[in-house]
Amino acid sequence: MESPVLKIENFHAAFGEHVVLKNISLDITPNKLTAIMGPSGCGKTTLVRCINRMHELVPHATVSGKMLLQNEDLYAMNPIIARRKIGMVFQRPNPFPTMNIYDNVIAGYKLNGLRLSKADLDAVVEVSLRKAALWDEVKDVLYRKGTFLSGGQQQRLCIARALAMKPEIILLDEPTSALDPKATSHIEELMIELKETVTIVLVTHNIAQAARTSDYTAFIYLGELVEFGPTQKLFTVPEDKRTEEYLTGKFG
Repeated sequence: MESPVLKIENFHAAFGEHVVLKNISLDITPNKLTAIMGPSGCGKTTLVRCINRMHELVPHATVSGKMLLQNEDLYAMNPIIARRKIGMVFQRPNPFPTMNIYDNVIAGYKLNGLRLSKADLDAVVEVSLRKAALWDEVKDVLYRKGTFLSGGQQQRLCIARALAMKPEIILLDEPTSALDPKATSHIEELMIELKETVTIVLVTHNIAQAARTSDYTAFIYLGELVEFGPTQKLFTVPEDKRTEEYLTGKFG
C-alpha cells in the first residue's frame, strides 16, 4: 500500500472541557477519495477543521496527538503554509462577494502576497476552472461577480479557488448539502475526476454519496473512529455493529 499523504495518530480535539474527538488514528491514501461519515454532531467537521488548522482559531480549542502531512508535522508548520497545502470547501458556496470570478479563483495568491505575471495568473484561472468543470460556462463572463452564478456553479468556483493553490489535499465539508440533485451529481462526478490529481477528504452524512464516490470510508460516532477501511468492504461487511446500524438507518 502507498505511504499515506496524511497520517493521523492518536488525535484528540476539544473546546475547553468539551472533548469532540477521542483518539482518532487513520491514514489518508494519496489520490483517493476518503469519506468521513457519521451522524450530525459526531465530530466530522471538527476533524477536517483540525486537518486545515482552523480548529485552533476558536477560543479555548485544544488538540493533542499527531498529524503528519507527507511525514512533516502539520502542527509544527506555519498555519498559512499548511492551509496552502490543504484546501477547504465549505457546506455553503462562499465565493467572495466583492470579487469577480477571475479574482475569486486567484484570491489565495493575493491573500498570500504571491506575485505572478498576468499570463501566469490567466493560466492558473483557466486550468483551475477547467479542473472544476466550470471553464466553458464562465469563460465569457470572468469579470462578473461570482455571486451571480447558480449554487452549483458557485460551489464549483469555490473548488476552483481551492485547486488554484495546487494543494496536496482538498477537504470538502458536505459540499452538496445546500445544492439540488442535479448540481449534486455534477459535484460528485467532479470529485471522482479530481482524485486523479489531488487527494480528497469528503465529510458527508449522505450514506449513498459516500458509497458512490469514495474509495475509503471512516465512520465516526460520538467523537470516536468506529471503523475505517475500503468503502466496498465497510458497506457490505462492516465489522462493528454500530456501523451496520448506522448504514441501515437505525440511527443517524
